[in-house]
Amino acid sequence: MQIDKEIDTSGLSCPLPILRTKTALSDMQSGQTLKIISTDIGSLRDFQAYARQTGNELLDQQTIDSTYIHILRRR
Repeated sequence: MQIDKEIDTSGLSCPLPILRTKTALSDMQSGQTLKIISTDIGSLRDFQAYARQTGNELLDQQTIDSTYIHILRRR
C-alpha cells in the first residue's frame, strides 16, 4: 500500500492524535493516504469514529506491541 504522508503522534493522548490527523489531512489531496502512529489505546476506537463522521476511509488498523497504526484515505 502506498503511503503519501506519515505522522507520529506517539506519547499524545486524545484528542491530540485526531487533531494532528485533521491538520495533516487538510494539506492532502483527495485519495491520498495518511499513516498515523499512536501509543494511545483509545485511538483504535477514536479513528473508527473519526472515519465514520468525516467520510475519510479507514483502510487499516494494526497493533504492534503498544503501538497503534492507522491508515486513512482522504475523501
